Amino acid sequence: MKFSLIIRPEAEADLADAYDWYERQREGLGAEFLSSVNDGMKLIRGNPRLFPVIRKEAHRALIHRFPYGILFVIHGEIVSVVGVFHASRDPKSWDERL
Repeated sequence: MKFSLIIRPEAEADLADAYDWYERQREGLGAEFLSSVNDGMKLIRGNPRLFPVIRKEAHRALIHRFPYGILFVIHGEIVSVVGVFHASRDPKSWDERL
């Protein structure tokens, strides 16, 4: 069973910020970042409960190659992505999105 995936506007903004930063580092690196994020989201859609709960009811899927995690919550058959955060960020900063 595939879950429906909703990306909240705040998570979209996280993605845009990270994309821009990586593109400034090297042209094309932002696209590689987004490709890794998309791979992670495919895994989440397939089986979101595979990923650990790390704060309150939020799960996190780590991104391959980049130090980012996709933060999401599960509501029935719907997965809501609430953020895409750099791994060094304080987890308390996620609370306002949960």
